[in-house]
Amino acid sequence: MLRKLAAGNWKMNGLRANLAELAKLEEKHGDAGVDILICPPATLISACEDTPFDIGGQDCHMATSGAHTGDVSAEMLADAGASYVLTGHSERRTDHGETDAMVAAKSQAGYDAGLIAVICIGETLDEREAGTTLSVIDTQLAGSIPATADAENTVIAYEPVWAIGTGKVPTLEQIAEVHAHIRARLTERFSDGAEMRILYGGSVKGSNAAEIFSVPNVNGALVGGASLKAADFSPIITALEAASNF
Repeated sequence: MLRKLAAGNWKMNGLRANLAELAKLEEKHGDAGVDILICPPATLISACEDTPFDIGGQDCHMATSGAHTGDVSAEMLADAGASYVLTGHSERRTDHGETDAMVAAKSQAGYDAGLIAVICIGETLDEREAGTTLSVIDTQLAGSIPATADAENTVIAYEPVWAIGTGKVPTLEQIAEVHAHIRARLTERFSDGAEMRILYGGSVKGSNAAEIFSVPNVNGALVGGASLKAADFSPIITALEAASNF
């Protein structure tokens, strides 16, 4: 059984005072039976060095250095203490026009710096309603994952764009269909595709986590707003720990 992963994406939230939430989380899950990843803003990565949790960057530039004012390289993230990096989040794709090719280049930069890339994919509401979800997923998988990906350096996060921060959640059948499709594509392309972890993201919370984690090929969650407070993230981790025992 694949080791489960609970990943929290703080997005553009968090000051040093908010690191107290990690201390609270450590009290309950300092020795968790699942992997726990926190992706704070880049300004807080080095301040998280004493936490028992894995730390990740929310994005990286595809270049190792250069005249890219305001950007952060994968090497810089690693140097600050990160071991993961998110790539291709829908907010980056939408707000910054990131293409699949750019996501693949950023993921490769993460690999080169020794980071694990959590590559995000997912359809919009228009694509879901048009019945093109699986073809969109196919395109994103083919274009966003480098040929050098393997189960050690890559995690896939399926986040239907229309479910992120909206309170809307796909049915369990819809989640199962997409995750099974992703698993099939990963297995076709990579020799260890069956061992690559696939996370679900999109309005995951304590009240629905257990049923989401019961779906085959859901190996954890990428959580946004609910990861900012230990009181909200802890029930999700607890549900994931329970799911890992089956």
